[in-house]
Amino acid sequence: MRILGVFTAACGVAAALLAGAGPAAAGDTIKIGCSLSMTGGVAVNGKQVLMGFEMWRDDTNAKGGLLGKKVELDCLDDQSNPALVPGIYTKLIEVDKVDLTVGPYATNMAVPAIPVLMAHNMATVAVTALAANSQIHYPGYFVMLPSGPNPKLALSEGFVKVAMTMNPKPKTIAITVADAEFAKNSADGAREAAKEAGLNIVYDKAYPPNTTDYSPVIRAVQATNPDLVYNAGYNPDTVGMIHAAHEVGLKTRMFGGNMVGLASTTGRMQLGPLVNGIVYNDSFSPNFKFPGLQELLKKYQELAPKAGTDPIGYNYVPFAYGALQILGEAATKIGSTDQKKIMDYIHSHSFSTVAGDIAFGPDGEWTKPRIITIQFRDITAGTIEQFMDPKKVVVLWPDEYKTEDTVQAYNAAK
Repeated sequence: MRILGVFTAACGVAAALLAGAGPAAAGDTIKIGCSLSMTGGVAVNGKQVLMGFEMWRDDTNAKGGLLGKKVELDCLDDQSNPALVPGIYTKLIEVDKVDLTVGPYATNMAVPAIPVLMAHNMATVAVTALAANSQIHYPGYFVMLPSGPNPKLALSEGFVKVAMTMNPKPKTIAITVADAEFAKNSADGAREAAKEAGLNIVYDKAYPPNTTDYSPVIRAVQATNPDLVYNAGYNPDTVGMIHAAHEVGLKTRMFGGNMVGLASTTGRMQLGPLVNGIVYNDSFSPNFKFPGLQELLKKYQELAPKAGTDPIGYNYVPFAYGALQILGEAATKIGSTDQKKIMDYIHSHSFSTVAGDIAFGPDGEWTKPRIITIQFRDITAGTIEQFMDPKKVVVLWPDEYKTEDTVQAYNAAK
C-alpha cells in the first residue's frame, strides 16, 4: 500500500498521468483503491480509517485472500481537501486500474467522489459520511454511518428528544454550524428536529471552517439567551467551540450536538474536564458486543501507540473494517469484482459486521438508524480510563442502549 503525500491540482495531475496510461497488467492481486484524509483537518480520523482497512487486508490475506488473490490497498492522501478527491478517484480507476473502491471518509470528501464513481460505474462503501447521496441517488454508493433513511435528522434527533425530557421543557435553541457539507446537513436536521419539538430557533448562523477564534460566536449565541445550543462541526472547531464556551462562560441548559471532534479519543483527552455536561450525538458505544468487535478493538489498541493514532478507536476502526467486510462478502458471493453485480448484491442482502448488522436502503444509507446520544459526566482528567468508563460517558438515547434516564443541565454538570 502506498500513500500519496502531495497531490496538488488534482485534475491536472490525473490528466497528465492518463496521457501515459496503458492497459491494466494481469496479476494475482486484487487492488482496492481509496481516497483518505491522512493530513489536514480530519487526519486524526482518517488515520484510524486507514488502520481499519489495513487490518481487514491483513486478516483477509492470512485466510487466503479475496477470490483466491492477495489483497493490496492503494490509498491516496486527499489532505482533507474535497477539491482533490475527484482527481484521486480518476487516477485510481483509470491509471492504477483498481478492482474495487472504498471510502472516502467524511461527507466533504464523499460528495465530490460520487460523480466520478458514477461515471465509471464503480461501487463504494464510504466511511461516516452524512446524506452525501441524497441529491445524486447513485445506486453504487453505500455508507457505514448508522444514520438510517433520514440521515440529516438522525444526527440531531436524539439531542432534541433528550432535551425535551427536561423539566421545565426548553423553549429556545441556538444553532451554530461550520460552513461545510457535513455540518450543513447536520444543521438541516437540527432545524427539522427543533420544528417538530416546537422549539423557537433564536440563533442560526454558519461560521467559516478555518475560524480560529470562536469567542465572538459564543458571545452572539449568549446574547439570545437560548435554552439549548446545538453545534455541528469538525475536529478543530469542536475544540475551539468548547474552549470558547468555557472562556466566555456560556449559560445554557444543554450544550453539544454533532461535534465530530468528540468522536476522537485524543480530542476528548485534549479537552478533559471541559467536556463535562456536553450532550453529544455519537455513532458508537463501548457497550456494543457485535461479533468480532472486541477482538478487533483489542488488536487495534495494541497497534495504536506505535502508530500514533487514537488509543481506543471506537468510532472509525469498526466502520472502516466493516466497509471492507461488506465489499469482500459481496465479491465472494458473486465470485467476481463485477461492479453491477456487487451493487445488486449489497442492495439485496444484509450483512453481519464488526460494526453490527447492516442493510442498505436505495441511497446507500442504513435501513435502520443507530445513532446514540451521550453525555460526559464527572470527567476529572483527560485519561483513556475516564473516557472508557460507562459511568462517565453515559448513554441517554435511544432506549435500546440507554444507561441513564436523566440528562444533567450543562451549567450544573460542567
